[in-house]
Amino acid sequence: MRGIYFDEFQTEDIYKTATRTMTETDVVYFSAMSGDMNELHTSEEFAKQGPFGKRLAQGLLGLSISHGLMFRLGIFDGTGIALLGVDQWEFTAPIYLGDTIHAEVEVREMIESKSKPDRGIIRFYVRLVNQEGIITQKGIQTVMIKRRVKIKG
Repeated sequence: MRGIYFDEFQTEDIYKTATRTMTETDVVYFSAMSGDMNELHTSEEFAKQGPFGKRLAQGLLGLSISHGLMFRLGIFDGTGIALLGVDQWEFTAPIYLGDTIHAEVEVREMIESKSKPDRGIIRFYVRLVNQEGIITQKGIQTVMIKRRVKIKG
């Protein structure tokens, strides 16, 4: 799929991503990369005694995966310029190892650039949902997108 230009998006459009299962490898790599070695993520025995009763993925791993799932849609291929921010992000339910998650991505706000007519900014409301339909995380991801440049003449 080719990317979608700013002008082709419409407020309230909703895109549903492919699914992805959270694995042991995901948690191990993220722990090593981020330094988040909290035993709720790395120790089965410790996690059994904790508030969730079993191991879970790091919250920031879920956020990272939600962003990756957005890009798997293909809507930013060749048109996405930059992630500008993550706002009002909420961690509403745990993501356990073995959970299968997907993202639902809704166009919430479109802002035309006043200084650079070749781009615009879109605020996407993203929900990360597990196999039971539970929203595990949600919030706004703001992305700068190319606009179609009209050639004068």
